[in-house]
Amino acid sequence: MRYYPSHLTSFHGLPVHDFAAPEPRRKVPAAPPEPGAVAWRLSCLWEEIPFATLWPRFLDEVPTEQVTALVLGAWWDEWDEHGIGPVLEALTAESHRFPRLRALFLADVESEESEISWIKQGDVTPVLRAWPHLAELGVRGAEDLVLEPLRHEGLRTLRIESGGLPRPVVHAVSACDLPALEHLDLWLGTSWYGGDCTRADADALLASLGDRPRLRHLGLKNSDIQDDIAAAVAAAPVVAGLDSLDLSMGTLGEDGGGALLAGQPLTHLKSLDLRHHFMSEALTERLRATLAPHGVDLGLTPAHSAGRARERYVAVGE
Repeated sequence: MRYYPSHLTSFHGLPVHDFAAPEPRRKVPAAPPEPGAVAWRLSCLWEEIPFATLWPRFLDEVPTEQVTALVLGAWWDEWDEHGIGPVLEALTAESHRFPRLRALFLADVESEESEISWIKQGDVTPVLRAWPHLAELGVRGAEDLVLEPLRHEGLRTLRIESGGLPRPVVHAVSACDLPALEHLDLWLGTSWYGGDCTRADADALLASLGDRPRLRHLGLKNSDIQDDIAAAVAAAPVVAGLDSLDLSMGTLGEDGGGALLAGQPLTHLKSLDLRHHFMSEALTERLRATLAPHGVDLGLTPAHSAGRARERYVAVGE
């Protein structure tokens, strides 16, 4: 089973369409799609066009006032030395030209372009401030990622994919006031790549999510403390209001699986994803017998085989 991120084919319910240089051999250029009918993807790496050239072209050639979704791929044409910061400054400086923007994905980059732990992010707080009606924000990579606590009325989906999510970012998510939040996915990662979240951090995050009355999906995944995460989730009141729970891709073992069985009932869930786990067959059968009769869609594919804690690994690290 492959977990490493690949290029998005759809985003915010729209097909992803690459904004690219015109093909020199094509006499009649292909008709562009309607501006609001696709998620526009801008990437510099294989086109070998600097972002400083690609971005003005996009602004000139696409009616940006109709664009609802943007996907930013590799913003470097040779090697990223400065991170995404300058690119975010360029985007937010033109926020007035995107009045209908509702979704933004930062770093739609796959491993052939850069490993997830090498992606240099930046401060995404100005993005949220520039677009108060943004409904979905996706971020891939967590090196130098910054999020300041803020109130945002519109954000419904927040997804951060990483091989290691630093504690300050987790704390900031806890401290943000996001009354419309419906879907939260955090790849917490491993300490080898900066993922230093603790059980106490998970408890604080889950407590803060109790103030998100619209939250229906929670993903706390890809963690090397997945047993602790599962134990925290098993006792968190916010779980009672969820439709789906995702604890996959991490080092979940006997302790975490046992905590889920011993904790609050999970029979109300539509889906519970525990794929890439290290639990025994006996425990997975107990989970299946407890939850499947209630219609819970269970993901129980093991990572390899049950093993001792030191032999476990997250699905996405480097």
